[in-house]
Amino acid sequence: MRKLRIAIIGQGRSGRDIHGLYLQTESAKERFEVAAVVEEDESRRKRAEEEYGVPVYSSYQELFPYASKIDLVVNSSYSVQHGPITMDLLSHGFNVLCEKPAAVSVEEFDQMCACAKANGRELFIFQQSRFAAYFKKVREVLDSGVLGRIIDVDIRFNGFSRRWDWQTLLSMNGGSLRNTGPHPLDQALVILNDYEHMPDVFCRMDRVGTFGDAEDYVKLILTGKDKPLIDLTISCCDAYPCYTYKIHGQYGGLKGTMAHIDWRYYDPEKAPAQTLSKKFISKPDGTPAYCSEKLPWKEESWDGDPNAPFDQAVADYYSDIYEHIVKGSPLEVTLTQVRQQVMVYEEAHRQNQWMEETGRIL
Repeated sequence: MRKLRIAIIGQGRSGRDIHGLYLQTESAKERFEVAAVVEEDESRRKRAEEEYGVPVYSSYQELFPYASKIDLVVNSSYSVQHGPITMDLLSHGFNVLCEKPAAVSVEEFDQMCACAKANGRELFIFQQSRFAAYFKKVREVLDSGVLGRIIDVDIRFNGFSRRWDWQTLLSMNGGSLRNTGPHPLDQALVILNDYEHMPDVFCRMDRVGTFGDAEDYVKLILTGKDKPLIDLTISCCDAYPCYTYKIHGQYGGLKGTMAHIDWRYYDPEKAPAQTLSKKFISKPDGTPAYCSEKLPWKEESWDGDPNAPFDQAVADYYSDIYEHIVKGSPLEVTLTQVRQQVMVYEEAHRQNQWMEETGRIL
């Protein structure tokens, strides 16, 4: 089996604790091999040398002479550096897997895509939550049609925390929408499933417990013609943490978390026959009645691994990349889809420019 040689830029929470951690597993080593690591911090470089046993560099430019020997570079640099570093790598002959958020703007993202095309290289954006087991089950239920037409989708990625790291800064392309948001937003846009049109967007942001100037509360409402309304909340000020889905459908609904999902629905062909009445409704004894019936409900459930919803998603994402590079299989996550997400980021921030103007910080 062919192994893909990987270089990782960055040894932070993403480069080390997500990409590096997965690529060091025995199952990953059957198809991938870490060939080099880039890390600007000296202490992290020393640790990387011990953990990977491969050449470790202080600058990504030191990879340039080895373009022919590296199949893919994972760009886990600071968010604001994603675009510039990715384009530099593409221009020097590398395929690049860029961490989210993909870019600071639609303009920059288009430049990244154009750079990949001009240099005959592949550009991938790390949207692994598309592959999470719980979301696969949500999609399966929706695609089955048992819930009928979907009316409303409520998604909450909430917790309670104060943050004071670089990801709280607008200058670093930070904030909850670009830090946490790419996970649920990608899923929301998959459910809308209209990548040819910009969805209708309403967004309200706020700063609550952050020490930076970027948002840590986001209310994002998306919809479109003949599409459900999607109500997405990403909050750092929810004292009752929840990562949940709740879906309203024509014939039933779904509720669930990353670990457990329930869905309940009825078969319209087996429901009691009813006809519209323009007059009052009465009970058999003639007293007033409210519309009431017994529907033939069917209930189902699903249980996942509550400890590792993202571990499996990372593995499946890398499998998709491997199949594409080695066998030419179509990608699950396309650049067109990611571009729509960047468009939503941009519109959401446009609607909340007051935050930058007032400079309201804790």
